[in-house]
Amino acid sequence: MKLRNETVVTEFLIMGFSDRSELQVPLFLLFLLMYLFNIAGNLLIMTAIFADCHLHTPMYFFLCNLSVLDIGYLSVTLPKLLALSLTGSKNITFSGCMVQLYFFMSLGSIEYLFLTAMAYDRYAAICDPLHYSHVMNKRTCGLMATTTWIVGFLDSVVIVSFISRLDFCNSIQIDHFFCDLAPLLSLSCSDTHRIELVIFIEGALLIIGSFLLTLASYVLIISTILAIRSTEGRHKAFNTCISHLTTVTLFYGSVICVYMRPPSAYSMQEDKVFAMVYTTVVPMLNPVIYSLRNKDVKRALRKVTAHSIPKCRTSPNHRWKR
Repeated sequence: MKLRNETVVTEFLIMGFSDRSELQVPLFLLFLLMYLFNIAGNLLIMTAIFADCHLHTPMYFFLCNLSVLDIGYLSVTLPKLLALSLTGSKNITFSGCMVQLYFFMSLGSIEYLFLTAMAYDRYAAICDPLHYSHVMNKRTCGLMATTTWIVGFLDSVVIVSFISRLDFCNSIQIDHFFCDLAPLLSLSCSDTHRIELVIFIEGALLIIGSFLLTLASYVLIISTILAIRSTEGRHKAFNTCISHLTTVTLFYGSVICVYMRPPSAYSMQEDKVFAMVYTTVVPMLNPVIYSLRNKDVKRALRKVTAHSIPKCRTSPNHRWKR
C-alpha cells in the first residue's frame, strides 16, 4: 500500500475473482484459452474477409473493424487478469489504472457506435435495397468507420481526466478484475457528483442514443421482413441480420444487467460475471456467431485454411454488394 498525505494514491490492488490459491491455476488456464480463442478467431475472420473478394462489402468491412475492436477490447483487461491469476500480484500503478480505464471506456464506446453503424447497414440493405450501393459506398463506409474510432477515443477523455483528479483515501482495493468506473468512484473520498453527472450525460448521449438508433433500425427491418410475401424471401432477409442481432442482444443485455439495475439489487460478484460476459465472452463468441450461420464466411474460412483463395483484383469502379 502506497499513500501520500493520506489522499494521493500511487497504486491500486486489483482483487480479481477469487483469493483461493487452488483456483488461480484453473482460472489462469481458462482466461488464457479464452484470450487465445478470441485472438485466433478474430484474426481468422479478418484474414477471410481480406482474402475473399466476395466479402468486400459494407457488412464485412464493419465486421473486420469489429474484429480489430474485439481483440483490443479483450487485450485491455485480460493480460492483467492473467498475470494476477498466475503470479498473485494484484498491484497496478495509478497511471496504469487510468490508462486501462481510458482504453476500456474508449473501446466500449466504439463498440456501441459500430453496432449502430452495422444496424444501419442492415436497415439500408433490407429496407432500401435499390439505393443500397449508392448509400453505402466505400467513401461513406470509410467515413463512418473513421468517425466512429475518433469519437470513441475522444469520448472518454473528459471522464478519465475527472477520475484522475479525485482523492482516493478510503481504500486502494478495487473489488473487480480491472479498473472500472463504479469501483473507482466508490473508493474516492472526493465529491463525485460532478463526475457522476458527466458520466450520466455522456452515457445518455452515446449508449442510450446508440441503443435507440439500433432498436429503431431493427423495428423497421422486422416490419419490412414481415411484409415480404414469400417464406423463402423472409428467411433470406432475416439470415442477413441474425448474426448482428445476436451480438447486439448479448452485448446490450450484459451491459444493462450491470449498469441498469436498482441499487437494492447491486452485487459486486454478479457485476464481475456480467462484466466478464461483455468484455470477454461476447468478443470471443463474435467470430463463431458471424460464421456459424453465414455460408459466405464459412466458404471463405474453408478456402483460407486450404490456402486456396486467389488474390483479389478489383477495378477502381468496383461497387460494393449487399
